[in-house]
Amino acid sequence: MRFVDEAVITVRSGKGGNGSASLRRAKNLPKGGPDGGDGGKGGDVVFCASPRLLTLYDFRAQRLFEAENGQNGQSQDKNGRGGEDLVIEVPVGTQLFFEADDGERHMLADLRRAGQRFVACPGGDGGRGNLHFKSSVNRAPKRAEAGRAGQEKRLRLELKVIADAGLLGLPNAGKSTFLSAVSAARPKIAAYPFTTLTPNLGVVEGQTPELAGRRLIIADIPGLIEGASEGLGLGHTFLKHVERTRFLVHILSGEDADPENPAAGFAMLDEELRAFDPELAQKPQIRVINKIDVLSAERMEALRANAPEGVLFVSALTGEGLPALLDEMWRRMGDAGAVDWAEEDQADAEGARNFGAEPWGEAAGFEDEEE
Repeated sequence: MRFVDEAVITVRSGKGGNGSASLRRAKNLPKGGPDGGDGGKGGDVVFCASPRLLTLYDFRAQRLFEAENGQNGQSQDKNGRGGEDLVIEVPVGTQLFFEADDGERHMLADLRRAGQRFVACPGGDGGRGNLHFKSSVNRAPKRAEAGRAGQEKRLRLELKVIADAGLLGLPNAGKSTFLSAVSAARPKIAAYPFTTLTPNLGVVEGQTPELAGRRLIIADIPGLIEGASEGLGLGHTFLKHVERTRFLVHILSGEDADPENPAAGFAMLDEELRAFDPELAQKPQIRVINKIDVLSAERMEALRANAPEGVLFVSALTGEGLPALLDEMWRRMGDAGAVDWAEEDQADAEGARNFGAEPWGEAAGFEDEEE
């Protein structure tokens, strides 16, 4: 399935049903009192983060989502049925933005946990029936309330992949080969730039008793080039996917590294991260020089002698050095600790829920008729 990480949709909550202005009629009650029921509440539009979904592709086909309207109240004190909520499933990591007419965006929610829900548009309240307006001076009111209008919003959905580690590197650095070597992921691999056109996710299962039952999720971010923060190459389209990772694995091809100054190869992408978002440049990194299987002994010796401290040398193709790299990744994951998304969730959910809401579908009102 095609990977899509942005979509623009319109959502509408249900209108509230009208209250009934019915008066009781029977043979022995020629002037019966009010018996009009209340209107039902309109359905909410609810977004729910689902681990089953990996892309926003489905939202390219459908752009309008409407919840069910509430039913009108009826005679004999029968209340209208409430409209069914519309639950829209989105991938974990989806952000919801309200788009104003002037193009300004406001974040409404950030769905970072499986099962997390957000009510984007509450349904309109149902109108009250005439039973609520009975008084000592008006025993048979013909007044009832109209149901409240629903809300309509134009929303932009943006998906940011959530992973423990992000693979960072120039095109053909060997990131996809590494991902396929350590996980069950099978990304497309070939010897030309931008082979990886979408983020690929791989899962590494813990193999030791200490890591039993644990998983390490790795995101292969499409290859970046100099100027990516300004939109060159695949540009910042995929830089945003790095934001959610706990740490980065920065892979540099041994064929591209300068034997006299290997650090220069890492510095270029570090600068792109810094230009895109200074916080990204502060993320912990494991620096790796890959493809050592094709290097001459002289080049390897020079790289090892001049590489910064802590750089790991591996061959994703032959597997040389991969166990040590995975051990370091597990160690970094433990150092990073669990991410407590609850502390970072939207502080004022009610304010976000109603931000930018436009009423739609106003129901007709009723006249007061005093007798």
